[in-house]
Amino acid sequence: MKRVVLIVLDSFGIGGMRDAAGYGDIDVNTLRAVSRSPYFHMPNLAKMGLFNIDGVEVGERVPKPTAAFARMEERSRGKDTTIGHWEIAGIRSEEPLPTYPDGFPEEVISAFVRETGRGVLCNRPYSGTKVIADYGDEHMKTGDLIVYTSADSVFQIAAHEEIVSRERLYEYCRIARNILQGKHGVGRVIARPFIGPAGGPYERTAGRHDFSLEPAETTMLDQLKQSGYSVISVGKIYDIFAGKGITEYTYTKDNAEGIEKTLEYLKKDFEGLLFVNLVDYDMLYGHRRDVDGYAKALAYFDEKLPEIMSLLRPDDCLMITADHGCDPSYTATTDHTREYTPFLMFGEKVEPENLGTRKTFADIGASVLQYFGVVPEFEAEGMLSARKESRQ
Repeated sequence: MKRVVLIVLDSFGIGGMRDAAGYGDIDVNTLRAVSRSPYFHMPNLAKMGLFNIDGVEVGERVPKPTAAFARMEERSRGKDTTIGHWEIAGIRSEEPLPTYPDGFPEEVISAFVRETGRGVLCNRPYSGTKVIADYGDEHMKTGDLIVYTSADSVFQIAAHEEIVSRERLYEYCRIARNILQGKHGVGRVIARPFIGPAGGPYERTAGRHDFSLEPAETTMLDQLKQSGYSVISVGKIYDIFAGKGITEYTYTKDNAEGIEKTLEYLKKDFEGLLFVNLVDYDMLYGHRRDVDGYAKALAYFDEKLPEIMSLLRPDDCLMITADHGCDPSYTATTDHTREYTPFLMFGEKVEPENLGTRKTFADIGASVLQYFGVVPEFEAEGMLSARKESRQ
């Protein structure tokens, strides 16, 4: 009974890609930034080979890594969550998803107002915590929805839970998702409920929910499901793929819960993929440029890693990677950064070796399919060594 556990450390980049300057990212490196924190401590990932990866200039290399390791290069145009995860699963995006540095056009906003029956506040790029501080009072008085975006391809709707219930907010997001198609097909529509007394202070709740575009092409998730395997989502994976190719899912409120859910699933019998996203690195620390917080969160994952590995069975394979960068020390912007990502692959059927720099994140999806003996329907190369593959 084979199982693959694929964990995405959301935004854990390991250095600017060759074309990073074209995205406005100069000398960015998430790993380097967090390594300078006194809270940075990753001995278990180091043993696997994190610091042995091509181009990594921090940490100490180990003579005999316990995992196969590689540096992943993104072929898609973009540096956001949706495009990163989609490429991991086999989709190459030739064009970046649309962004709106000046806010959404009148044709989008007027349609949204007409179909929801509510007015719109803000409609420009904004910090998610600052937007409710600046527009929360007016929202409370008028009931108008706070609509904002960022450098990512997102349409975000914030509303106080006493003014707009979560379910009604989700319905407004579905309306926006139907409007935002074609040339305005943003990667995600995001519900951002918040609470607090009139006049503030306001704080966001755990009711966030993402409504993504449905992948238009076949992914490794689809292929696994079609082949009769389980595809289990932990965290926001289900939302990123709009449920396509998923057989079971559970949401999480933070990294700690995501790790606990992972441990719970590893104690169960299933055959297939357990696909996990740990989002705090990006959402709580990367965008907020909190170097120490990011380092502490990585150290926590590293501390829990032996417990995860202890639950692996002889036919299991653990893969750890990321979807983009978000250098918490980069002050030119608070947005994602265009970076290489790490890849670590561990298991009794995996040959520890340097897999070099890969040409696409999709090699990860191809490796998952390779482990299950499924031929990928997308352009990518599996990374399992023939030396061990022959023993499976």
